Amino acid sequence: MMRIKVDNLSFGYDYRTVLKNISFSIESGDFLVIVGNNGSGKSTLIKCCLGINKVPENKIFIDDIEINDYQKWINIGYVPQKFDDFNYEFPITVNEILTVSKLSKLDEEERLTLLDKMGILELQNENINTLSGGQLQRVFITRALMNHPKLLVLDEPTVGVDSDNIKAFYRMVNDLNSEGVTIILITHEIKTSKANFSHILHLDDGRAELTHVCDIDFGGDK
Repeated sequence: MMRIKVDNLSFGYDYRTVLKNISFSIESGDFLVIVGNNGSGKSTLIKCCLGINKVPENKIFIDDIEINDYQKWINIGYVPQKFDDFNYEFPITVNEILTVSKLSKLDEEERLTLLDKMGILELQNENINTLSGGQLQRVFITRALMNHPKLLVLDEPTVGVDSDNIKAFYRMVNDLNSEGVTIILITHEIKTSKANFSHILHLDDGRAELTHVCDIDFGGDK
């Protein structure tokens, strides 16, 4: 089970309001895509839903639990837009990145199976500075999946990634969603993404509109 409900949420930094009275909900197994112009509040909203940004009480609920009381964060995997916690000039390998992650539910065999599923098994001893953008993306998604999360949150995961790896990425997230993982994805490539998303949340000037994908005409691009 992994449900999220946002109820009339407003949020800002200093004197600037970024999110204005936003309400929406998603159910277990949904695939939500968040779209909007730069500065519309997409990443801010995600950080609110992940408890990174402190929000007032009774505005966000995860599995019917008020977010300030929620404790099962191990059930959520998060791949941010920027990985500020890593120094890419430091000689660290893929395995070392995964080893220094939080307590994992995976044993060694399961870890190797996950690396193979992500297509980076042969890269486990490589220095991260030698990896392409697509390979590095898969490493951090692997890290996010190591606790078998019920929800995977991806913030602009295809930025700087070549077209072949983008196609492989969407095949991967579609497979994860078909296995029951709830997905929240921020992207600017909605018409060409090939993601099997179920809902679209459009942010504009801090306000949000949720649409079911069946109600949208993509002109054959979806």
